[in-house]
Amino acid sequence: MSGEAGEAIAQSAAPVRRGAVAFIFVTILLDMLALGVIMPILPKLIESFVGNDTAHAARIFGLFGTAWALMQFVFSPLLGALSDRFGRRPVVLLSNFGLAADYVLMALAPSLIWLFVGRVISGITSASISTAFAYIADITPPERRAAVFGKIGAAFGAGFILGPALGGLLGDIDPRLPFWASAALSFANAIYGLLILPESLASEKRAAFRWISANPVGAVHLLRSNAELTALSVVNFIAQVAHVVLPSTFVLYATYRYGWDSKTVGLTLAMVGVCTMVVQGLAISPIVRLLGERGALLLGLCCGAVGFVIFGSAPTGPLFWLGIPVMSLWGISGAALQSLMTRLVAPDQQGQLQGATGSVQSVSQLVGPFLFTLTFSYFIGSSAPLHLPGAPFLLAAALMVVCVAIAVRVLATAKT
Repeated sequence: MSGEAGEAIAQSAAPVRRGAVAFIFVTILLDMLALGVIMPILPKLIESFVGNDTAHAARIFGLFGTAWALMQFVFSPLLGALSDRFGRRPVVLLSNFGLAADYVLMALAPSLIWLFVGRVISGITSASISTAFAYIADITPPERRAAVFGKIGAAFGAGFILGPALGGLLGDIDPRLPFWASAALSFANAIYGLLILPESLASEKRAAFRWISANPVGAVHLLRSNAELTALSVVNFIAQVAHVVLPSTFVLYATYRYGWDSKTVGLTLAMVGVCTMVVQGLAISPIVRLLGERGALLLGLCCGAVGFVIFGSAPTGPLFWLGIPVMSLWGISGAALQSLMTRLVAPDQQGQLQGATGSVQSVSQLVGPFLFTLTFSYFIGSSAPLHLPGAPFLLAAALMVVCVAIAVRVLATAKT
């Protein structure tokens, strides 16, 4: 094909691709809104079922988070394989309709058992985000994927800005209202996709369904193919475990230590979303140009460690807020780490790499909730040798220091 012809085809396809990216942006935005709306209120709802016992609620909330991550670990590879066989669109639509039904179930849940069932269903059906990233990979040339993924990442920040703030406000009216709002958002998302979203994976490019591809253990085999890739994957895993401290303990911690209500918790999470969007939209590119990917990785990991120390040691709410901009700079390391890892696999293995790193994240979400909620429960309990409600965040800071040490060692001998 001549250069002129190739350029003409690319230009004719560009509007379709831009439109599809817009569809996926809205899909992820609505998903994040639905998830963010319930973040400030779910731990408090659990607490209301156990007689307002914060320590007991923390343990149960950790169990909920672990069950959700286990469903993700088991079903994400399966749904990914089904999307390779039947296309991305049906998986996204079924996931969104399933999430809408799940939020209705949780809104009506009369007991902890039903609420737990709802979280299990949510873990099974929450595949639309990973499938959406596969959708982007289908329609975007390899050289432009990082830039498009960065734009899509802004949807996460926007969702976490609007969602928690909305959830906090709605939770002040009625603790069940955020679940109804999430159900409406998920249902609107599903209808939006049903009417507008085109299929991205052509039928001639679809793969036969194979159970080996749907195996969560087999998905991480690629990460062992290269010593440097293995080390960076360990950094990614430990960092992902540390990150779980925020969704698993933040609400209970802020309520217990600072006496915040749902509105303050929601607005604080919105502040996190704003800082995250600023970093993703404005800071990552110039910092990577200035320091390179390796320097950006180390800077981001160090900022994460310092941010967790501030969160765990802040005696007042305003001092806690000062840690949010520092913590947001941790996001620089994610982009740098992903870029470094993609250099270590062949072009036809990029999809496998994405699936493998997704499995690593699921495992971290299995480990993290129990690790941090039990730590929080122990250090606010009567049997603790030291009353230290910030212990989960200090533990996360220690994990980030381990990440820095591993990263320094592997980057010193890296060939990429």
